[in-house]
Amino acid sequence: MHAASPQASRLSPLNQRRLANFRANRRGFWSLWIFLVLFVLSMFAELIANDRPILVRYDGNFYVPIVQSYPETAFGGEFETEADYRDPFVADAIAEKGWMIWPAIRFSYRTVNRNLTVPAPAPPSAENWVGTDDQGRDVLARLIYGFRVSVLFGLILCVVSSIIGVIAGAVQGYFGGWVDLLFQRFLEIWSGLPELYLLIILASVITPSFGILLALLLLFSWTGLVGVVRAEFLRARNFDYVRAAKALGATDTVIMFRHVLPNAMVATLTFMPFILSGSVVALTSLDFLGFGLPAGSPSLGELLAQGKANLHAPWLGITSFFVIAIMLSLLVFIGEAVRDAFDPRKIFR
Repeated sequence: MHAASPQASRLSPLNQRRLANFRANRRGFWSLWIFLVLFVLSMFAELIANDRPILVRYDGNFYVPIVQSYPETAFGGEFETEADYRDPFVADAIAEKGWMIWPAIRFSYRTVNRNLTVPAPAPPSAENWVGTDDQGRDVLARLIYGFRVSVLFGLILCVVSSIIGVIAGAVQGYFGGWVDLLFQRFLEIWSGLPELYLLIILASVITPSFGILLALLLLFSWTGLVGVVRAEFLRARNFDYVRAAKALGATDTVIMFRHVLPNAMVATLTFMPFILSGSVVALTSLDFLGFGLPAGSPSLGELLAQGKANLHAPWLGITSFFVIAIMLSLLVFIGEAVRDAFDPRKIFR
């Protein structure tokens, strides 16, 4: 007989069945791995695409430019300003007494290629693998950094809005009565507000930034899970185990979040991949309309807008479209696999 693995032995039979169902959905299972690989690689974007070397050895000393800034005088230059490692003078000075290890892409998301032989936006070349945008910045570098910003923004918005939505739905469903009635009327009014127009107005009044956009989108995104959690709490609040917990003196908070909430988390986890994809689309839409991140920030929506404005440079629209389409497709496939994993009617052999 073969002994069960330590990881499997720590899982309950129900969670083992859910994990088996998730793995049985091959499309969602491999989508999760592909998405994780892309996300982890984007987290090390500075090591993949940067206008600074990863490591420099000069005159017997080692320097790490991607971590710390060094003046040009450190490499035999004449100015105290930060060294420009793409400058032929600095590169030749370092080559005389040492060497440099460069990332695979020698451009950051903000680096302008001043050695273009054609007007920007320049087509793909050996130096700019996916071409440049209309300001001469490397498209591939901006895609890598933009992918990281979009996913991080979506993850933070998804987690925070889910926490607020779960708490709101739990309070509404558990207490019922006037609490439920007043909350429902408030949600009807709040959900009926023109979200996109309000976001555009607020973004045009307030200087946009990562945190401000996150707060603005959070104002409307938290309502997505309220209905699902509310329905679960309305169903479970009169169950025997809830009444028994009340009879034993358990507080409402303990009953809500220790006994009832685990049942509602099934629906919550099923919806979260779709909430994440919606958060990414929201940021991309605002960037496309010009009300998103500050100018110059790496943004997939801004690249789409450049593709629309420069139809003679198809690499701008095509690359950004495929990156967004692949990212959203992976998230949807993951969401479908999670849905199958928590569906009690589906049993895979």
